[in-house]
Amino acid sequence: MILPFVWMISTSLKAPNEVMIMPPKWIPDIFHWDNYVTAWTMAPFARYTLNSLVVVIASTIGELITTILAAYAFSRINFYGRDIAFAVLLGTMMVPGEVLLIPNFVTLANLGWIDQYEALIIPWLASIFSIFLLRQFFLSIPKELSFAAKIDGCSDFRFLWSIMVPLAKPALITIALLKAIGSWNAFLWPLIVTSSENMRTLPVGLTSFSTDAGTMYELLMAASTMIILPMIILYIILQKYIIEGVARAGIKG
Repeated sequence: MILPFVWMISTSLKAPNEVMIMPPKWIPDIFHWDNYVTAWTMAPFARYTLNSLVVVIASTIGELITTILAAYAFSRINFYGRDIAFAVLLGTMMVPGEVLLIPNFVTLANLGWIDQYEALIIPWLASIFSIFLLRQFFLSIPKELSFAAKIDGCSDFRFLWSIMVPLAKPALITIALLKAIGSWNAFLWPLIVTSSENMRTLPVGLTSFSTDAGTMYELLMAASTMIILPMIILYIILQKYIIEGVARAGIKG
């Protein structure tokens, strides 16, 4: 698992003539730290970083809000057709994302959102997987808490935000982290719905190192290292919450 990352870092420090030599050279003769500076300045990566941060923060916050509300409704509120509606939503997870690319693109084009932040954010403000995960977590919380809260005059909305959400902290951190990583690394959708340099995100910006003359692998690996490093650090810091959130979500189904 670690080997590709080691190779990525090793390649990012090589000279161009050392990248493709056989047998492969793991440790370069000279460490070319200037590859990172060259990679950063070769394309407007400052703008790409800003776009990625905006998309990650907005889509993560939006998904958390929709997930919390939907998961609470499917786990605690009895309404007509609840289980059928939830089963239909789960069924949509079996539809390949590639099938939806053209319909979604046409919809956004009709709305005039192509090459706008709306196209990068709004279609990803809800996730069936996140709703399922949080619903399972909510089901593991004893119903006696809600009964006691209602006796004290607590509304459903207040019970959700004052009691359920704090108890579901591990699951919410798991959902937020998975969403942040997915948005940060997204390539195909941003490539399709953006057409200008000002709206590109970091993964799409990596295409700057591939030209008709070939791929500058040392610069590509340097840029990839800079892009992936924040997510690795974030994952290492929050990994215990991911394990706890997923484990507790499977207690009750």
